[in-house]
Amino acid sequence: MTFSSYEEFWPYYVAMHSRAATRWIHLTGTLSGLALTVYGLARGRKRYLAALPLIGYGTAWPAHFLIERNNPASFGNPGWSLRGDAQMIRMMLAGRDAELGEIARKWLAENPCEECVPGGALPLVP
Repeated sequence: MTFSSYEEFWPYYVAMHSRAATRWIHLTGTLSGLALTVYGLARGRKRYLAALPLIGYGTAWPAHFLIERNNPASFGNPGWSLRGDAQMIRMMLAGRDAELGEIARKWLAENPCEECVPGGALPLVP
């Protein structure tokens, strides 16, 4: 899908994380990777910079394939996906996870997918 602005992309991004388990795996992976990166940098170990993308994506992508049954939004929109991840995590930490679920439900209801995989938001794209 193509989007003309981040504001247009945001509900789609949330819909690709329609299940709470996927959102919590994202949060856990991103914050764990960030913590390890900060720790490494504080100890002067630059190789720890790799922890954020390795742990962050290494936990998030399998969640998309196994839980959501869709492809990560970062495959097509890496910059906006990074921004969306940060916004989603901020909302979750603020106790607004239910609001994210509602945004996802609304977008999915307004954008039906005839090829959707049962149990998933959108089909896997080959």
